Parts: sequence; structure tokens; C-alpha cells
Amino acid sequence: MDYIKLSKEVSYALRHAPWEYELELDSEGFVPVTQLLQALNENNRYGRPITVSDLEHITRCSDKKRHEIVGDKIRALYGHSIPMHISKEPVTPPDVLYHGTTHKALGAIMNDGLKPMGRQYVHLSVDTDTAVQVGKRRDDEPVILCIDAAKACADGIVFYKGNDKVVLADYVSHKYIDILK
Repeated sequence: MDYIKLSKEVSYALRHAPWEYELELDSEGFVPVTQLLQALNENNRYGRPITVSDLEHITRCSDKKRHEIVGDKIRALYGHSIPMHISKEPVTPPDVLYHGTTHKALGAIMNDGLKPMGRQYVHLSVDTDTAVQVGKRRDDEPVILCIDAAKACADGIVFYKGNDKVVLADYVSHKYIDILK
């Protein structure tokens, strides 16, 4: 079983194109596991039927913690680009968060702040290693930004739970952002 391929397909189905899989997400982004399994098994793409155990494996073993299963439902934890707004649980963030970005985007961020762009939320990292990893997706030498999340939170910016390495926000003003490296 190619669990990386399966994890990517589940992410795509739950984050970006549930309609292609005839899935209906609830307000928190959950779908019934049975509905997802039916969609994944439609064309026998994996050489054998995908099972609940396979979904549990990709949820448990992924270093990026992209999905969660709660009861008989599954959802993507972050990264949604669908038009429907996914409700997230507000959290008190760590005092400092990080964001990896490109040199090209730096000027706009320092002028306008961090915006979700094609996603529903701004993705912030709890440590610099994660920020570097994220930033390297689009720039070999990413710029790492330091966000004063404690001040932003005190000023009314709401942060949301992503996973153990990602905290989400609707927007982060430039006044809370410094260049770390």
C-alpha cells in the first residue's frame, strides 16, 4: 500500500475538492468514514480496497498530522481551500509563532500582513524547523518570520487549533511580524 499516495488523495478530497468525491463536509470539515471509503474504493486505484485501518494508519503515522478521525468521522485538520468556511476551535497560542515564506512575498507581507491567500486560514508554525520546512516548498532559502502571537492575541487576533505544529489565524497584521532570518 502506498500510504503517501493515499494520504495525499485524502488531503485533496477533504481540503480542496470534496465534490469530486461526492463528499459533503459538515461545518467542522468532517465526513463519515464510510462515505470517504466508498469514494476512495470506487475505481480500485490502490489494487485492494482501502479500509478503516488504512485511514487510521495515515492519520497515526503522518509526521504532519494532516487528518483526524473522531468516532465514525474523518477530517483534514488544516489547509482547506474550499469555498465553505470550516469552523475551528479558538486557542491561546504560544507567545511566539513562525512563518516560512519566499523572498518574493516578503515585501507584501511586511506591508499588508499575513493573509490566507488561497486557503481559509493563515498557517503559522510553532517552531522554526517547521517554518523552514514549509518555506522550502516555495523557496530554497526561505525567509523565516517571527510573529508576536502573545501581543496579537492580547490585541484581539483570534488563533485556532491546527495540529501540534500548526496554529491558524484569519489574518496577522504586519505590526506583529519581524524577520527572524
